[in-house]
Amino acid sequence: MAAAGSTSLSPSQAEEPPKLSDLLDRGWKLYEEVDTTNDPIAATHIQVKIKRGITQLEEATRMVAQLDLFSRNEELEEVATTDLKYLMLPVLLGALTMKQVNLAKRLEQVQIAKCYFLDFLKRCKEYNISKFELPKTNENSAGTLEEESANGPPKPPDLIAMATVRAAKIERYTQRKNTEAKLSEIKAAVDSGQADDEIVRDFYLLNLRKWIVVSLEEIESIDQEIEILTRMDVLKQSSAEPSQSKRPPMKPFILTKDAVQARVFGAGYPSLPTMSVDDWYEQHRKKNALPDQGIPRSTEDVDAEEREQEEKEKRVENDDEEALQKARDWDNWKDTHQRGYGNRKNMG
Repeated sequence: MAAAGSTSLSPSQAEEPPKLSDLLDRGWKLYEEVDTTNDPIAATHIQVKIKRGITQLEEATRMVAQLDLFSRNEELEEVATTDLKYLMLPVLLGALTMKQVNLAKRLEQVQIAKCYFLDFLKRCKEYNISKFELPKTNENSAGTLEEESANGPPKPPDLIAMATVRAAKIERYTQRKNTEAKLSEIKAAVDSGQADDEIVRDFYLLNLRKWIVVSLEEIESIDQEIEILTRMDVLKQSSAEPSQSKRPPMKPFILTKDAVQARVFGAGYPSLPTMSVDDWYEQHRKKNALPDQGIPRSTEDVDAEEREQEEKEKRVENDDEEALQKARDWDNWKDTHQRGYGNRKNMG
């Protein structure tokens, strides 16, 4: 009981706010844990760490603003070694914000992260920590697009500019690798607390230079993601608009027994039946034009053929030599020729 009473904290000690250095160290450590973990970034416990780290770093940022640690009128040599690490607050906030997983707020998150990275780069540019060019802002990009549209059709890509960008990326990559190699050499001494002020200062400057390269790469990636997310929002809005407007139902086409139907089911397509076989036969019966072997004949043609046949039979019966000879020749010809011989009308 006595031991427990000796370790208890008074209310004033329990409510004591955390120190600025502790807030930065906790947020920095949480970022390193999240960045090096093998667990899925969308896991609940990882997202909890990210939010906790953001909270710690945001509180540290407010305290730095209240203390007014940095001034635009001072040089890098005038900044105390213990204060150099607080220049990393915005870039750590940007890196943790990029690791948040929320599709509904993704566009907002990447825009916030870009503001953090730009703020970090501007501060490093003011202190001349490293030589680099600030990325173009949205305003500059919009102005460039307006000028290009006013000047006419887009110009072909500038190969020299593309080669310059590629060379800059290679240089940044080499610079980052060299910086990380130097950091790994002195990190153990700084963490142990045995490094002198010069080594500690060099350690923080190397971290700032490494994060400058990271920030430039992150902003390029963010610009591409913002463009994709913006287009996705436009597509969602455009696809949602037609569903809201109700169009009248389309009337079906009704095909009738007339020339319209003949045009639709014309050459190359089987026609639809317009009447039954009985209806067709009855229609021809009323007109006295019943078909014979598929060829309809009128009543006059039938009567003429019957009269001609009767006359032939009468001539044969009266022993007409000419008629008898023709009948014999016709019988002989049929004996030596098949039926249909010489009929060129039905040739296939």
